[in-house]
Amino acid sequence: MTTKSKIYTGVGDSGETSLVGGQRVSKSEPQINAYGTVDELNSFIGLAVSLSDNLGDFEVKFIQKIQNNLFNLG
Repeated sequence: MTTKSKIYTGVGDSGETSLVGGQRVSKSEPQINAYGTVDELNSFIGLAVSLSDNLGDFEVKFIQKIQNNLFNLG
C-alpha cells in the first residue's frame, strides 16, 4: 500500500496565492496566468530540445540561456 504525503502551507486556499515578498493576490489575476504560461513555454522548449538530435553546442547553450531567462521571468 502506498501512502501519499500531504503538504500543508497553513494558510488555506481562499482563491489567493502569495507573490515573492508575501503579497497575496487572486489566483485569477493576469499576472498569475502569465507565470503559468511562461512556465509551460519553458517546459515545451525543454521537451523539444530533448527530442532533437540535430543541435550543436552553440544551439544548446543558446536555448539554455533562453530557458534561464524564462525561469527568472517566472
